[in-house]
Amino acid sequence: MPASSQQAGFDPKAFLATLTSRPGVYRMIGEGGKLLYVGKARNLKKRVASYFRTQHPSPRIRSMVAQIRDIEITVTHTEAEALILENNLIKEHRPRYNILLRDDKSYPWIQVTTDDAFPRLGFHRGARKRGSRYFGPYPSAGAVRETLNLLQKLFRVRQCEDSFFRNRSRPCLQYQIERCTAPCVGLISEQAYRADIDNAIRFLEGKSEQIIHQLVERMEQAAAELRFEEAARYRDQIEQLRRITDRQSISGEIRDVDVIACAQGAGITCVQVFTVRAGNVLGNRNYFPDNAEGLEPGEVLEAFLGQYYLERLLPDELLLSHEPPGQAVLEQAFSERRGRRVRITSRVRKDRARWLELAVSNAEQALAARIDSRAGMLARFEALQEALDLPELPQRLECFDISHTGGEETVASCVVFNSRGPVKSDYRRFNIRDIEPGDDYAAMRQALMRRYTRVRKGEGQLPDILFIDGGRGQLNQALAVLEELQIEGVTVVGITKGEGRRPELDTLRLSDRSEPTILPPDSPALHLVQQIRDEAHRFAITGHRQRRARKRSTSPLEGIEGLGPKRRQSLLKHFGGLQGVMRASRDELAKVPGISVRLAERIHERLHED
Repeated sequence: MPASSQQAGFDPKAFLATLTSRPGVYRMIGEGGKLLYVGKARNLKKRVASYFRTQHPSPRIRSMVAQIRDIEITVTHTEAEALILENNLIKEHRPRYNILLRDDKSYPWIQVTTDDAFPRLGFHRGARKRGSRYFGPYPSAGAVRETLNLLQKLFRVRQCEDSFFRNRSRPCLQYQIERCTAPCVGLISEQAYRADIDNAIRFLEGKSEQIIHQLVERMEQAAAELRFEEAARYRDQIEQLRRITDRQSISGEIRDVDVIACAQGAGITCVQVFTVRAGNVLGNRNYFPDNAEGLEPGEVLEAFLGQYYLERLLPDELLLSHEPPGQAVLEQAFSERRGRRVRITSRVRKDRARWLELAVSNAEQALAARIDSRAGMLARFEALQEALDLPELPQRLECFDISHTGGEETVASCVVFNSRGPVKSDYRRFNIRDIEPGDDYAAMRQALMRRYTRVRKGEGQLPDILFIDGGRGQLNQALAVLEELQIEGVTVVGITKGEGRRPELDTLRLSDRSEPTILPPDSPALHLVQQIRDEAHRFAITGHRQRRARKRSTSPLEGIEGLGPKRRQSLLKHFGGLQGVMRASRDELAKVPGISVRLAERIHERLHED
């Protein structure tokens, strides 16, 4: 039942005199009706009165109290109800003085379209639909992509969209690199494919040992029936599964657990979340909540948990680095929401203590990195996330550019950035061959195909954002390559140069938007995009110039099989230089000592192949 103080100048004593002692939520209102803070209380009268002490120890609270012009309350039946209402209001209004967790918009899942004759595995965000099973939520898009890549290696199940699947007349590249069994063209029966899907589902459920036991039986049966190639495939699959299981599993843990640690320093707070489902580590992620200065780690975790699990599925247990003041209330609220008990604990031993130590260590490292780069690259990444309305902070950016002179010696570049800046060890150049000179679309397609085919084979990792230096045509090439390679979850952005090549007029074209995005000239996000675009251009043009210089400084006689340095020297002396060699006929070439008729033919063909 909502109530409000109505005093023009706000008299805290008069307000407190009428305030109930029941549980509920209070809202501090500032000038012009602006919401300053939302809080919950088991006893509203005692909790609100604590803000109006003669000298509150927190400067942050003193500053907020000085701005209060009104307080509104909502009485609830229990403190657990107050907790849920508090976090709903925080998410809706984002008050200035509350600890705020950046909105993730939606969380990534793995989708299995179980109702299809040949189900697909895919990356999914948003509302879940009937006819599919969902596994997660995962802590990041990168964790989903890594798991999908593992599943495709292990079970060779399709990940292509239905539109791609239904229009195949021959197997795609995924079949050729042994990542799919080509159900689209009938190279596997529905029954055999369903067995692979069932194994993939069991893997996602954490039942790896069951899969291994079944594969061992199949391997032994195949060997007994002298089907040795099939037995070898089962053997390799078993070895891969054991390696992955050993790397991903938590010793002795079979329940769903989230391990959460808090680290603070230099006015920054980091919360690290490890997600464990059915004993498998799905990944970890850092969060940097706003307005957490001056609060104890336990208080930060209490505020964080309420917002973090407002919409997420709750695990069986939460392992925390610090005990929150309202632990009992959190347990009650989470258990009521989940329909069965959710346990929260911070005092653990043995294996569980080691996992908590790992989460703390990761939080401290992430905090140190944040402090080092807080005013630089990381701020630009955050601005890019906001500018492009991305669901999570990007961790890895890649940008491609093409360089040539009149179609000669075309080179494509790929540069990589993370939140610390350029990752030069991951840069790559591609010498483009077998295309029409000057065909930038074909060059871009070839570079992208070569790059991400290797990534699909396990050489490297996928970016969160793929930048393409070019317009709609180059952007379409990138989208076509990603579809062909069945890569999901990567945001593709085309960078179009401004009129007169003025940087402040550069525009961004996202694959899922019809209109281009124009960022302000002083936008840190635009500066980051321009930095990675310029670096890709520099890297491409440097490679192109090197390749062109090598060609112009290399004799066309080099590289001919059987024509070593001594024979080249004899040819040049005999004919008085390269021009004389080029004018010579096959018979004339064959008269030079050491040059056979067959070698003379090879030399003549090479010099006149154009």
